[in-house]
Amino acid sequence: MLDADWVPGDVVHRNAEKNRLRNALEPVVEGDVPQDTLIEGPSGAGKTCLARFTTAKLEEQALGVQTQYIDCWNHSKRFRVLLDLLDGIGPTHQIRRNTPQDEMLRQLEELAEPYVVILDEVDQLADKDLLRELWAIPELTLILIANREEDILDPLDERVRSRLRGAMRIHFDQYSHDELVAILEARAKAGLAPGAIDAPHLDHLADAAAGNARDAITFLRQAAQEAEWDSADTITEEHIRTAIPAARDTLRQRSLDKLTDDQRLLYDILLESGALMPKDIYERYTGRVTSPKSKRTVRKYLSKLEQYNLIRSEGEGPSRRYTPRRSRGE
Repeated sequence: MLDADWVPGDVVHRNAEKNRLRNALEPVVEGDVPQDTLIEGPSGAGKTCLARFTTAKLEEQALGVQTQYIDCWNHSKRFRVLLDLLDGIGPTHQIRRNTPQDEMLRQLEELAEPYVVILDEVDQLADKDLLRELWAIPELTLILIANREEDILDPLDERVRSRLRGAMRIHFDQYSHDELVAILEARAKAGLAPGAIDAPHLDHLADAAAGNARDAITFLRQAAQEAEWDSADTITEEHIRTAIPAARDTLRQRSLDKLTDDQRLLYDILLESGALMPKDIYERYTGRVTSPKSKRTVRKYLSKLEQYNLIRSEGEGPSRRYTPRRSRGE
């Protein structure tokens, strides 16, 4: 219950978004075609939680409908995505690294029942052509999640963009402070002993999280761990003061571990050099790789690093300067 990836029995403070996603998928319950969906918004806004909650409910309502969740940041390669897709509909023990990917795709094309797939962090997908191939499968419905809609659309060819124009769009804003407090209260009630943490301390955690539910829940979990290590029955202010920076370091490391080689190199360049303008970053980057990405792709990568609090920027356009965050709280 104190794991940020745990899906609760209900998703609060997202009623409008919940209704839109349910409306997009509900036709499958009556045997009709559900609607592809594009979900965008900042990190920690509840996008993944709501998508997983909704597809789990869909499986309960509609016999024969299968669902699958794939984190494209952890599994960005074409083979791994295809393997995860097949794993969601049956055993995959016969698939090996040398299994032709066209054969894996053919198995998906033979789907006879509706299959609803969440592709989280879809902008990290290494082979964007795979989206076009997946959309050609009649029984497959896609829920695409990213921080910004343009991160999904920009790399795609016109055929895929045309398909996306008919998709349901759902935008998530950051949680308000009061909404975060309510989320933390529910998690504490589900995962801690009664009275283990009081309202002012929940308020402190929500304030530190600044609208990010994932951060807030991770702070709460770390504070509970600090109290357990002290053999304390309640979480104190000292536990919270210790927990927040420790949790931020954990969150930062998780984000670093997810980076592609190119993204990690950009971060390392900034760590080594401090504040740099985009042209200087790109010059140093191209000098250290054999097959550099385009300037546009590098700008997208820098935006991704900023969204996950690994770097920060000041200024606009060519004069913008990027600075590394050596801890998540900087």
